[in-house]
Amino acid sequence: MQQMVVMNCRLCAAPKTEKVRGADERVYYLCPSCRLIGVAPQHFLSAHEEKARYLTHNNGIAHQGYVDFLRRAVIPALPFLKENMLGLDYGCGYAPTLSILLAREGYRCDNYDPYFVSNDLNATYDFIFSTEVFEHFRQPRRDIEKIVNLLRPEGILVVMTARWADLASFRNWYYTRDASHVAFYHDKTFTYLCDEFGFQNIFDDGQRILLLRKI
Repeated sequence: MQQMVVMNCRLCAAPKTEKVRGADERVYYLCPSCRLIGVAPQHFLSAHEEKARYLTHNNGIAHQGYVDFLRRAVIPALPFLKENMLGLDYGCGYAPTLSILLAREGYRCDNYDPYFVSNDLNATYDFIFSTEVFEHFRQPRRDIEKIVNLLRPEGILVVMTARWADLASFRNWYYTRDASHVAFYHDKTFTYLCDEFGFQNIFDDGQRILLLRKI
C-alpha cells in the first residue's frame, strides 16, 4: 500500500497524494485522481542548473537525430494544419528547430522559451507545439492554462512527452533519471486535461505524442 500524503496535486488540486518510488533518490507524489506524478519541490533544480542542463542537449537543425525526433510530432500534425495558420513552438530550447521544419512545409511558427527565446506572448495561435516540455512543468496547471489561453478556438495542441503506464515500471523508468523532469503524465492524466480544459483528443500514438483540438 502506498503512503497517503497531505499534499495537493499540482494539476487537479486533489487534496491527497501518494508517495511513490522512481528510478532515483528523489521523492515522488502520485495523484490518485488525475494520475499525475510530481517530484517533491525540494528536488527542483535552480534556474542556473536547469539552463545548464538544457545546454548539454544536442539540439538544432544540423543534428539529424534531433530533427528525426521532432518529425515524429510534425508528421501526424500536418493533416490538421491549413494555409495561413500561425503556430507557436512553446519551449523551443536554445536552438529553435521545429519552426524551421514547419517553414519548410509552408507554415509560420513563432518561438518561445523561458530561458532562451523571449516572446511577450501577446498573440494567439492556430496551433501550438510543446515537444518534450510538459515534463518540465513545476506548476503544470499554471503552465497548461497559459498554453490554453494562447490557443484559438478549434486550435491544435501538439504534445510530446513520454507517459508512464504502471508503478512497477515507473520505479526503473529512464525518464525519471533526468533531474529536469519533474512532472510525469499517464493516459488518464490526458483524459483529465481534455475534460478540464476543453480539448478533443484527435490523435494519440499511445506512447508520447498527442494532438488535442480546443473545443
